[in-house]
Amino acid sequence: MTVQIHLAISTCPNDTFVFHALMTQAVDWRGLQFHVELLDIQQLNDRLFRGDFDVAKTSFHAALKLTQETVVLPSGSALGYQVGPLLLAAEPDNQPTDSSQVTLCPGKDTTATLLFQLFHPETTDVRHTVFSEIMPALQQKTADFGVCIHEGRFTWEQAGLACVEDLGTRWENVTGCPLPLGGIVARRSLPDEVTATVQSVIHDSLQYALADNTAPLPTMRQFAQEFDDAVLMQHVDLYVNHWTVDLGDTGRRALRELSARAASAGLHPESAGSIEVYRP
Repeated sequence: MTVQIHLAISTCPNDTFVFHALMTQAVDWRGLQFHVELLDIQQLNDRLFRGDFDVAKTSFHAALKLTQETVVLPSGSALGYQVGPLLLAAEPDNQPTDSSQVTLCPGKDTTATLLFQLFHPETTDVRHTVFSEIMPALQQKTADFGVCIHEGRFTWEQAGLACVEDLGTRWENVTGCPLPLGGIVARRSLPDEVTATVQSVIHDSLQYALADNTAPLPTMRQFAQEFDDAVLMQHVDLYVNHWTVDLGDTGRRALRELSARAASAGLHPESAGSIEVYRP
Protein backbone atom coordinates (compact mmCIF):
# COMPACT_ATOMS: atom_id res chain seq x y z
CA MET A 1 0.00 0.00 0.00
CA THR A 2 1.26 3.48 -0.86
CA VAL A 3 2.20 5.54 2.19
CA GLN A 4 0.46 8.93 2.25
CA ILE A 5 2.52 11.87 3.53
CA HIS A 6 0.75 15.08 4.48
CA LEU A 7 3.49 17.67 3.91
CA ALA A 8 3.27 21.40 4.57
CA ILE A 9 5.74 24.17 3.76
CA SER A 10 5.72 27.94 3.81
CA THR A 11 5.03 30.18 0.84
CA CYS A 12 8.41 31.89 1.13
CA PRO A 13 10.73 31.63 -1.89
CA ASN A 14 13.39 29.48 -0.25
CA ASP A 15 10.80 26.77 0.51
CA THR A 16 9.18 26.86 -2.92
CA PHE A 17 12.68 26.74 -4.44
CA VAL A 18 13.63 23.67 -2.39
CA PHE A 19 10.31 21.86 -2.85
CA HIS A 20 9.46 22.80 -6.46
CA ALA A 21 10.66 19.47 -7.87
CA LEU A 22 8.84 17.51 -5.16
CA MET A 23 5.63 19.50 -5.68
CA THR A 24 5.71 19.01 -9.46
CA GLN A 25 6.94 15.39 -9.16
CA ALA A 26 10.02 16.24 -11.20
CA VAL A 27 11.86 13.90 -8.83
CA ASP A 28 10.95 10.34 -7.90
CA TRP A 29 8.64 10.16 -4.89
CA ARG A 30 10.23 6.77 -4.07
CA GLY A 31 6.91 5.01 -3.52
CA LEU A 32 5.40 7.71 -1.27
CA GLN A 33 2.32 9.80 -2.06
CA PHE A 34 2.66 13.45 -1.03
CA HIS A 35 -0.21 15.82 -0.34
CA VAL A 36 1.35 19.30 -0.06
CA GLU A 37 -0.08 22.45 1.54
CA LEU A 38 1.51 25.92 1.53
CA LEU A 39 0.79 28.25 4.42
CA ASP A 40 2.09 31.24 6.37
CA ILE A 41 4.74 30.20 8.90
CA GLN A 42 2.58 30.77 11.99
CA GLN A 43 -0.29 28.85 10.36
CA LEU A 44 2.18 26.02 9.82
CA ASN A 45 3.23 26.18 13.47
CA ASP A 46 -0.37 26.26 14.72
CA ARG A 47 -1.50 23.29 12.64
CA LEU A 48 1.63 21.31 13.42
CA PHE A 49 0.78 21.69 17.12
CA ARG A 50 -2.71 20.36 16.29
CA GLY A 51 -1.16 17.27 14.70
CA ASP A 52 -2.32 18.01 11.15
CA PHE A 53 0.92 17.15 9.31
CA ASP A 54 3.26 14.18 9.02
CA VAL A 55 6.13 16.39 7.81
CA ALA A 56 6.26 20.18 7.85
CA LYS A 57 8.40 23.27 7.72
CA THR A 58 8.32 24.92 11.09
CA SER A 59 10.07 27.64 13.03
CA PHE A 60 12.83 26.29 15.22
CA HIS A 61 11.08 28.11 18.09
CA ALA A 62 8.08 25.83 17.47
CA ALA A 63 10.38 22.81 17.06
CA LEU A 64 11.66 23.53 20.58
CA LYS A 65 8.14 23.00 21.89
CA LEU A 66 7.75 19.80 19.87
CA THR A 67 10.98 18.01 20.80
CA GLN A 68 9.04 15.05 22.23
CA GLU A 69 6.92 14.64 19.08
CA THR A 70 9.18 15.48 16.13
CA VAL A 71 12.70 15.27 14.77
CA VAL A 72 14.34 17.74 12.39
CA LEU A 73 15.32 16.34 8.99
CA PRO A 74 18.91 17.05 7.87
CA SER A 75 17.78 18.71 4.60
CA GLY A 76 15.55 21.71 3.98
CA SER A 77 16.50 24.05 6.83
CA ALA A 78 17.01 27.81 6.72
CA LEU A 79 20.17 28.46 8.72
CA GLY A 80 23.09 30.75 8.11
CA TYR A 81 24.92 33.99 8.70
CA GLN A 82 23.33 37.36 7.89
CA VAL A 83 19.93 35.73 7.42
CA GLY A 84 18.17 37.01 10.51
CA PRO A 85 14.99 39.02 10.94
CA LEU A 86 15.23 42.78 11.13
CA LEU A 87 13.75 44.90 13.88
CA LEU A 88 12.26 47.83 11.96
CA ALA A 89 10.83 51.13 13.20
CA ALA A 90 8.16 53.40 11.80
CA GLU A 91 10.27 56.42 12.78
CA PRO A 92 14.05 56.89 12.59
CA ASP A 93 16.07 56.91 15.83
CA ASN A 94 13.27 55.19 17.75
CA GLN A 95 14.17 52.43 20.23
CA PRO A 96 11.94 49.83 21.95
CA THR A 97 11.99 50.96 25.55
CA ASP A 98 8.53 50.92 27.17
CA SER A 99 5.15 49.21 27.21
CA SER A 100 3.34 52.11 25.56
CA GLN A 101 5.06 51.15 22.31
CA VAL A 102 3.74 48.38 20.04
CA THR A 103 5.95 45.80 18.35
CA LEU A 104 4.45 43.53 15.69
CA CYS A 105 5.89 40.02 15.43
CA PRO A 106 5.08 37.36 12.80
CA GLY A 107 3.64 34.78 15.21
CA LYS A 108 4.17 33.67 18.80
CA ASP A 109 6.04 30.50 17.85
CA THR A 110 8.33 31.96 15.18
CA THR A 111 12.08 32.13 15.69
CA ALA A 112 11.85 35.85 14.89
CA THR A 113 9.65 36.34 17.96
CA LEU A 114 11.99 34.21 20.08
CA LEU A 115 14.94 36.43 19.09
CA PHE A 116 13.00 39.57 20.01
CA GLN A 117 12.15 38.01 23.39
CA LEU A 118 15.78 37.04 23.98
CA PHE A 119 17.28 40.42 23.08
CA HIS A 120 14.50 42.88 24.02
CA PRO A 121 12.67 41.21 26.92
CA GLU A 122 9.73 42.99 28.53
CA THR A 123 10.22 46.22 26.59
CA THR A 124 7.14 46.82 24.45
CA ASP A 125 3.60 45.59 23.92
CA VAL A 126 4.11 42.61 21.56
CA ARG A 127 1.32 41.75 19.15
CA HIS A 128 1.24 39.09 16.46
CA THR A 129 0.11 39.32 12.87
CA VAL A 130 0.80 37.75 9.48
CA PHE A 131 4.33 38.70 8.36
CA SER A 132 3.07 40.44 5.19
CA GLU A 133 1.04 42.94 7.27
CA ILE A 134 3.93 44.16 9.43
CA MET A 135 5.61 46.61 7.04
CA PRO A 136 2.30 48.17 5.88
CA ALA A 137 1.34 48.71 9.54
CA LEU A 138 4.64 50.50 10.18
CA GLN A 139 4.14 52.65 7.08
CA GLN A 140 0.68 53.57 8.36
CA LYS A 141 2.17 54.17 11.84
CA THR A 142 -0.33 51.86 13.54
CA ALA A 143 2.65 50.21 15.26
CA ASP A 144 6.02 51.49 16.44
CA PHE A 145 8.20 48.48 15.61
CA GLY A 146 8.01 45.31 13.60
CA VAL A 147 10.10 42.16 13.34
CA CYS A 148 10.46 41.70 9.61
CA ILE A 149 11.09 38.37 7.85
CA HIS A 150 11.08 37.03 4.28
CA GLU A 151 11.23 39.41 1.28
CA GLY A 152 10.83 42.52 3.43
CA ARG A 153 14.47 42.12 4.41
CA PHE A 154 15.32 43.44 0.93
CA THR A 155 12.58 46.06 0.55
CA TRP A 156 12.35 47.89 3.88
CA GLU A 157 14.37 50.90 2.70
CA GLN A 158 12.13 51.43 -0.32
CA ALA A 159 9.20 51.30 2.12
CA GLY A 160 10.68 54.28 3.99
CA LEU A 161 11.28 52.44 7.25
CA ALA A 162 14.18 52.53 9.69
CA CYS A 163 16.26 49.57 10.85
CA VAL A 164 16.78 49.40 14.60
CA GLU A 165 18.76 46.16 14.62
CA ASP A 166 19.57 43.05 12.65
CA LEU A 167 18.56 40.40 15.19
CA GLY A 168 20.46 37.70 13.30
CA THR A 169 23.71 39.63 13.44
CA ARG A 170 23.24 40.07 17.18
CA TRP A 171 22.71 36.31 17.53
CA GLU A 172 25.91 35.64 15.59
CA ASN A 173 27.92 38.10 17.69
CA VAL A 174 26.63 36.65 20.97
CA THR A 175 26.84 32.94 20.10
CA GLY A 176 29.36 32.59 17.26
CA CYS A 177 26.83 30.29 15.56
CA PRO A 178 24.85 30.65 12.36
CA LEU A 179 21.22 31.52 13.07
CA PRO A 180 18.78 28.58 12.88
CA LEU A 181 15.49 29.99 11.61
CA GLY A 182 13.39 27.02 10.58
CA GLY A 183 13.56 23.46 9.36
CA ILE A 184 11.63 20.43 8.21
CA VAL A 185 10.31 18.23 11.00
CA ALA A 186 8.87 14.72 10.81
CA ARG A 187 6.64 13.01 13.33
CA ARG A 188 8.42 10.51 15.55
CA SER A 189 5.40 8.25 14.99
CA LEU A 190 6.40 7.69 11.34
CA PRO A 191 8.23 4.41 10.67
CA ASP A 192 11.97 4.97 10.39
CA GLU A 193 12.10 3.77 6.78
CA VAL A 194 9.37 6.27 5.83
CA THR A 195 11.22 9.15 7.50
CA ALA A 196 14.41 8.12 5.69
CA THR A 197 12.58 8.06 2.35
CA VAL A 198 11.00 11.48 2.93
CA GLN A 199 14.46 12.86 3.72
CA SER A 200 15.82 11.35 0.47
CA VAL A 201 13.03 12.87 -1.65
CA ILE A 202 13.55 16.33 -0.10
CA HIS A 203 17.30 16.03 -0.70
CA ASP A 204 16.63 15.05 -4.35
CA SER A 205 14.27 18.01 -4.79
CA LEU A 206 16.86 20.45 -3.48
CA GLN A 207 19.60 19.01 -5.69
CA TYR A 208 17.25 19.37 -8.69
CA ALA A 209 16.80 23.08 -7.91
CA LEU A 210 20.51 23.65 -7.35
CA ALA A 211 21.32 22.04 -10.71
CA ASP A 212 19.06 24.57 -12.52
CA ASN A 213 18.12 27.44 -10.24
CA THR A 214 15.72 28.96 -12.78
CA ALA A 215 13.51 25.85 -12.93
CA PRO A 216 11.67 26.61 -9.64
CA LEU A 217 10.86 30.23 -10.59
CA PRO A 218 7.28 29.57 -11.80
CA THR A 219 6.42 27.96 -8.46
CA MET A 220 8.23 30.69 -6.53
CA ARG A 221 6.33 33.42 -8.40
CA GLN A 222 3.01 31.71 -7.74
CA PHE A 223 3.28 32.00 -3.98
CA ALA A 224 5.61 34.96 -3.28
CA GLN A 225 4.56 38.32 -1.88
CA GLU A 226 7.25 39.90 -4.06
CA PHE A 227 7.08 39.04 -7.76
CA ASP A 228 10.37 40.53 -8.92
CA ASP A 229 12.60 37.61 -9.96
CA ALA A 230 15.76 39.36 -8.79
CA VAL A 231 14.33 39.72 -5.27
CA LEU A 232 13.16 36.10 -5.28
CA MET A 233 16.63 34.91 -6.20
CA GLN A 234 18.19 37.21 -3.57
CA HIS A 235 16.01 35.37 -1.09
CA VAL A 236 17.27 31.99 -2.33
CA ASP A 237 20.89 33.16 -2.27
CA LEU A 238 20.44 34.25 1.34
CA TYR A 239 18.54 31.30 2.78
CA VAL A 240 19.60 28.29 0.69
CA ASN A 241 23.14 27.12 1.36
CA HIS A 242 25.17 24.03 2.24
CA TRP A 243 23.36 23.79 5.60
CA THR A 244 20.09 23.53 3.66
CA VAL A 245 21.55 20.46 1.95
CA ASP A 246 22.68 19.02 5.30
CA LEU A 247 22.66 20.67 8.72
CA GLY A 248 25.88 18.88 9.67
CA ASP A 249 27.71 19.36 12.96
CA THR A 250 27.54 23.17 12.78
CA GLY A 251 23.77 23.13 12.35
CA ARG A 252 23.35 20.73 15.24
CA ARG A 253 25.53 22.94 17.44
CA ALA A 254 23.42 26.00 16.52
CA LEU A 255 20.24 24.15 17.48
CA ARG A 256 21.73 23.15 20.84
CA GLU A 257 22.66 26.80 21.42
CA LEU A 258 19.12 27.95 20.59
CA SER A 259 17.68 25.34 22.94
CA ALA A 260 20.03 26.35 25.78
CA ARG A 261 19.48 30.10 25.43
CA ALA A 262 15.71 29.72 25.30
CA ALA A 263 15.83 27.56 28.43
CA SER A 264 18.12 30.04 30.21
CA ALA A 265 15.68 32.87 29.45
CA GLY A 266 12.75 30.85 30.77
CA LEU A 267 11.26 30.48 27.29
CA HIS A 268 11.74 26.69 27.03
CA PRO A 269 11.65 24.09 29.83
CA GLU A 270 15.04 22.45 30.24
CA SER A 271 13.32 19.14 30.90
CA ALA A 272 12.03 19.11 27.29
CA GLY A 273 15.59 18.76 25.97
CA SER A 274 17.25 20.09 22.84
CA ILE A 275 16.02 19.85 19.28
CA GLU A 276 17.05 16.51 17.77
CA VAL A 277 18.23 16.12 14.17
CA TYR A 278 17.31 12.83 12.48
CA ARG A 279 20.19 10.60 11.43
CA PRO A 280 19.20 8.29 8.52
